[in-house]
Amino acid sequence: MHKAIPDLKDQYEKGKMTRREFLRYASLLGMSLGAAQALIAGCAPPATEVPPTEVPPTPTTAPAVPTPTTVPAGPRRGGTLRVRGNIGRIDHPARFSWVANSNPARHVAEYLTLTDENNITHPYLLDSWEASDDLLTWTLNLRQGIKWNNGDDFVADDVVFTMEEWLDEEVGSSTLGLMSYLTEENIEKVNDHTITLHLDSPQIAVPEHLFHYPNQIMNYRTFEGDFIQAPVGTGPYTLDEYSEGERVVLKARADYWQTGADGQPLPYLDEMVYIDLGEEVSAWIAAFQGGEIDAISEPEATVFLALQDDPNANIMGTPTGQTRVLRMRVDKEPWTDNNVRMALKLCQDHEKILAMAHFGEGAPGADFHVAPVHPAYCERPIPPYDPDRARSLLEKAGYADGLTVEIAVASDWTDVVSYAEILKQDAAPAGFDIQINTMPVSAYWDLWTEVDLGVTPWTHRPLGTMVLSLAYTCDDEGEPVPWNETRWCDDEFTSLLTQAEGTLDVEERRQIMCQLEEIQYERGSIGIPYWQGIWMIAHKKVQNWKGHPTQYDLFNELWLEEA
Repeated sequence: MHKAIPDLKDQYEKGKMTRREFLRYASLLGMSLGAAQALIAGCAPPATEVPPTEVPPTPTTAPAVPTPTTVPAGPRRGGTLRVRGNIGRIDHPARFSWVANSNPARHVAEYLTLTDENNITHPYLLDSWEASDDLLTWTLNLRQGIKWNNGDDFVADDVVFTMEEWLDEEVGSSTLGLMSYLTEENIEKVNDHTITLHLDSPQIAVPEHLFHYPNQIMNYRTFEGDFIQAPVGTGPYTLDEYSEGERVVLKARADYWQTGADGQPLPYLDEMVYIDLGEEVSAWIAAFQGGEIDAISEPEATVFLALQDDPNANIMGTPTGQTRVLRMRVDKEPWTDNNVRMALKLCQDHEKILAMAHFGEGAPGADFHVAPVHPAYCERPIPPYDPDRARSLLEKAGYADGLTVEIAVASDWTDVVSYAEILKQDAAPAGFDIQINTMPVSAYWDLWTEVDLGVTPWTHRPLGTMVLSLAYTCDDEGEPVPWNETRWCDDEFTSLLTQAEGTLDVEERRQIMCQLEEIQYERGSIGIPYWQGIWMIAHKKVQNWKGHPTQYDLFNELWLEEA
């Protein structure tokens, strides 16, 4: 048992953390979920002692959607699951910048760990892990007996090779920023099934970082930079067809390493097909209602509203840290001036934007990238809409006659377009003339880190510190990490973030998060209009259907009531 676990148990018993948080941190420290549950059995903390911020606000309706499903006595085998999805261009998985690209691929290539719908991280390709007392050394024990779909053995060389790809600056993976505490030289292969990571700074969330969606493990013998050209993975399916913008066909393996809850080999399905139905959401709805597809990956709020009363729809809803980020390049005029950045943020009416752009399905943001669902969230007031103060700040920055700016948005994301239109209208009294530049989603992803002003969707992460590391830090030379789209760097912020990442005590970490949130609001580079409630939607014949806050398609154990 890690020496910190008794302290965590003590915090739990004193009401300083929730049961779920105890299980989460005990699991991250290498304790099995069953052992962690047994350790606190019968010692629930007094509800009155749980800090209010440990119980995050819930989107208005998302989790309350009924999910009436009649589950057969046991899984049925066979059949094809048809899924609506965006089929984008894929080459190196480590460069994924969009969850949609990872979803078809995750059924072929897998991860070392898996963070489930309850925010608990489990071993996956790993059998277990252990952390040193100071959180500076992590030992990863690989599961043995796993075969790649070409017959090769899964071994430590595959993991070392893949991690080195993540940390190679020329590859350009976002993991380079997320795992900045690790260098290629500090990855030690102990033997064919054991790896030791020697970190530059303490880090509690290593297992969660291993489930970051670009972190799919590659076969070191076959991977040369393009997964479509050599789709060798350890997953339950093989890649039979990949047509960008059209469809993906996945065929079940007969020799997959996992078994289901019934003890039988996975997967239960014969085949999965992802179908790209284009940008028109009405086409997704019609295809579902017409029986042409069985599930909708990453549905928008309009899809939920259209199908929430459909008797054939099984809808799983969840509150998340998913959001739309108003991002400003601090190395480009006029956004170099914090007065201008703050002026634009003050032009947001957060409650109005949530109500009109996302139909009220979520929670208002407060212009820092930590959500109420995140552990150790520090509650702050929602900033008021204040065009008068915004105009004063523009005048202070030298724009007494107003300022014309262009904002880039993807036309596919209807709530993003609505957000931009509302912002344009509400910023006019402050002196902003906002020109909206709409483009296809593929075009936006081609230049999302390059535009001066834009709105970028960011998906949920289980920890607030994860997205802060990914998007708002720089390396030791002062260069922005790959996903730092705003180029914002702040030494005090980075120092506090490193401290937070190695702090286990919930209340101590919360105090650090309060400082991080304050800094990002007062001198940061973003606005956060709202946090989204999200849904996963499937036909009621799809069995064992579960939601996931990051909208990951985890379909290994699905089956069809009618094969």
